[in-house]
Amino acid sequence: MTSQISRRAMLRATAAAGAAVTATTTLPATAATAADSAFAHPGLLHTRADLTRMAAKVKAGAAPYTAGFARLTANRHAQSDWTPNPQTTVYRGEGSPQNYATLYNDIHAAYQNGLRHQVSGDSAYADTAVAILNAWSAKLTSLEGSADRFLAAGLYGYQFANAAELVRDHPDFDLSRFQEMLTKVFAPLSDDFLVRHNGAVVTNYWTNWDLTAMACVLATGILCDDRSQVTRAIDYFKHGDGLGAIRNAIPVVHDDGLAEWLEAGRDQGHALLGVGLMGTFCEMAWNQGYDLYGYDDSRFLKGAQYVAKWSLGGDVSYTANTRAKGAIGGWSGRETASAAAGVDPSMTRPIWAMIANHYTKRRGLPASYVTRIAAKSAPEGGGGDYGPNSGGYDQLGFGTLAFTRDRAVTPRPAPASAASPQAGTTGGQDLAATGSADVVGWSAAAGITAVAGGLLLLRRRGE
Repeated sequence: MTSQISRRAMLRATAAAGAAVTATTTLPATAATAADSAFAHPGLLHTRADLTRMAAKVKAGAAPYTAGFARLTANRHAQSDWTPNPQTTVYRGEGSPQNYATLYNDIHAAYQNGLRHQVSGDSAYADTAVAILNAWSAKLTSLEGSADRFLAAGLYGYQFANAAELVRDHPDFDLSRFQEMLTKVFAPLSDDFLVRHNGAVVTNYWTNWDLTAMACVLATGILCDDRSQVTRAIDYFKHGDGLGAIRNAIPVVHDDGLAEWLEAGRDQGHALLGVGLMGTFCEMAWNQGYDLYGYDDSRFLKGAQYVAKWSLGGDVSYTANTRAKGAIGGWSGRETASAAAGVDPSMTRPIWAMIANHYTKRRGLPASYVTRIAAKSAPEGGGGDYGPNSGGYDQLGFGTLAFTRDRAVTPRPAPASAASPQAGTTGGQDLAATGSADVVGWSAAAGITAVAGGLLLLRRRGE
């Protein structure tokens, strides 16, 4: 469908798939696993069990679901009179006639109307979501612009896929045409970015660039029932050369159980974006049978705890690193980050409810800082509630409504290792398999090696 991430990645993926089949033999016979079952639909950020829970809780007037639903119904995007404005070409980036705000506003309207339908049962909202999605798949042919076109492909590709999952069975939805649009317009850019990084050395771009592309490849693979895409995205999360791979995004684990988030050395806003994107990736994978939340001894939890503590104004350690940046065969430079950037404790994004509920309710694990910041951010809104600029539309949001859940009766422990990173969702039940040198290795092609006491990275100026 799109270019391969790498032959080496495919070899790793093949080995991992074999290990996954072996690991899942210890699961109950009713457990779905990623290696031996078809994709579940809906099965991106929301399963059928999730949607049923939301509707039942809101109908019963249960808190905090009602507060979360009120945020949704108050949003101007969640109204059934929304009129789409599809474009043939969408541009993002300086030097181009930027019109990408039209795209992300329509995507959030489709998602919010689809979600509102699922909770309320009112078909008018489903009809509106379908009208938006059909309008875009009938017209959009390309994404253009500067390097930012890769951000557009990643962010809006995974969001579009999530909106479509909410109405994929609607009789008027042209699912096949929509799938074709995603596989021809969005996924190729994201897949290519993970291979070539826009002609730059592999670590040229910050963590969130990889994560947007990874989310698009994964979401498109699930929506389109393309197992090879899903396998490649998950392999990149575990073993990729770029900064979105988990050990590159979270390079140092400290004795106190917190793990440095690489972009904390950049700024708070992009660190929050990265945590939200990695959480989104983990949630979509979880709903198809992969436990990336627990991968590498729950490394993501440690990184999320770090960012939460830091964003709340707490002191965190940061390992100084020198960043090299440049293009392959072109210019190069270096810069050093020696400490975590300053923070504004009032800054927030709608990312925390999903993460807190997974670890504390599904898994029964302590997550003190994540829990505190989730409570502070509640009830979470969505696109349009966090400012008019593109950053306010980077997450789909509404986590208080969508991800609040009752504590599991017998929560599964976090995997003790990465040997069996599997979890499944089937029949409305969450199932998790039990069991499952912080120096980062870099791509030899980029001529980069790991350095003791820090990380040697690459970034293009201004990205």
